[in-house]
Formats: sequence, structure tokens, C-alpha cells
Amino acid sequence: TGGSSGIGLAIAQAFTTNGYHVCNLDIQPGLVGEYFECDMTDFTQVTDIVKSITAQRTVNTLICNAGIHVSATILDTPPELLDKVLDINVKGAYAATQAVLPHMQSNQDGVILYIASDQSVVGKTHSFAYNLSKHALASMAKTTALDFAKDNIRANALCPGTIDTPLYQNAIAAYCERSGADPADIHAEEAACQPLNRLGKAEEVASFALYLASPEASFITGSLQMMDGGYTTR
Repeated sequence: TGGSSGIGLAIAQAFTTNGYHVCNLDIQPGLVGEYFECDMTDFTQVTDIVKSITAQRTVNTLICNAGIHVSATILDTPPELLDKVLDINVKGAYAATQAVLPHMQSNQDGVILYIASDQSVVGKTHSFAYNLSKHALASMAKTTALDFAKDNIRANALCPGTIDTPLYQNAIAAYCERSGADPADIHAEEAACQPLNRLGKAEEVASFALYLASPEASFITGSLQMMDGGYTTR
């Protein structure tokens, strides 16, 4: 899900290059894989599309990547904004997972990967709704892993830190517009926050996703895999 830009696009490219047939569910058209126009907030639409795919193909990997970012404290988050973040980031993943699990159970094989965040394990300022949603994805990975290990289905959360993507760029632009800060200064500060002194790349996340979906990672399930340049070790 969400394979038309940023981390999702990089993942779609990596999997396609390595022989996968990628089905991309996104509200925006995608250039890689077979595209399905899909509003991830629409439970019925997500369910119907996933079931139509599993009726035609053997699906061995689900990657729940679709999401939005909101910068706001709890006081600045009205109910409708919280609903929007949770509907896309959490309920979209819930719908896709629920739709694909019976198919994977039938095949006694499957990998589910949630693209979570370093905010699945730490708090950050002005990130109430987004942080809440990423903690939820981590929980989903753990409970799904335990409930369906008997069916040879693995579930993990890949937790990127600050990755240079359109989502990141838009968040910085919005912050600078509100605060009047210089974008160059903010980008430098973000890089300096990472022990490796740089931002991550979408292609690096994609490579890790490819590994977690592979047989080489067959003993990894229920885990939160940090990929944050060392940020959460501090």
C-alpha cells in the first residue's frame, strides 16, 4: 500500500527488480507495478481490492506502507484530524491485513511488513497523532505475529528514522512556513540529530524490506526492526 512515492515507491522498485509482481494500492497513480486506485480510508474498497488480487494470484507478501504525517500537539489535533491519521495509517493497514490473512492461512505461508517509524518506540514533540499511529502499527505487528505463527505467517514492523522522502520534505516545508525558519538550517539540524550525521535514504529502507520478506529472515517475526541511524539508541 502507498507504493507511488517515497519509501513505498522505493520498495516497489526493489521488489520488482528482484522478481516480484508488485500490486500497488494507492490513491495516486504509480509508475511501478500493477496499479490499483485505492482510498486506504475506505475499508470496503481496500478489502475488495485485496480479495480480487488474492483470487487471481498467490500473495506471499503484504507491505503496509500508506500513511500521512501531521505535526501537532494533542491540543492542536481536532477529532477529525486524529480520525484522518488513524484511518489512513492504522485502519488502512488493518483492512489490508484482515483481507489477506485468510489467503495466507490457506497457503500456510506469508509475510506481513508494517512500515512503522522510530516513533513506534520513542516520543517526539508536535507528533501526537502520527506517533500514536506508529505505536499502533508496532502493536499490530506483534499481535499478528503471535496469532498467526502457527500458519507460518510472519509479521514485523520496519521502523525507519528520518528518511529523505517527499513526506519528509513536505513536513519541513510546512514547519518552515509556520515558523519562518530557514529550510537549509532545519535540514542540517535534522542530519545532526542522527549519530551517523545524515538522513536515511528510501532505497536503504527498501533493501531492508526486501530482506525481511525473504527466506533469509524466516526466523524473524513479531519484531520492531530499527533503521534510524542510531537515533533511538540515545
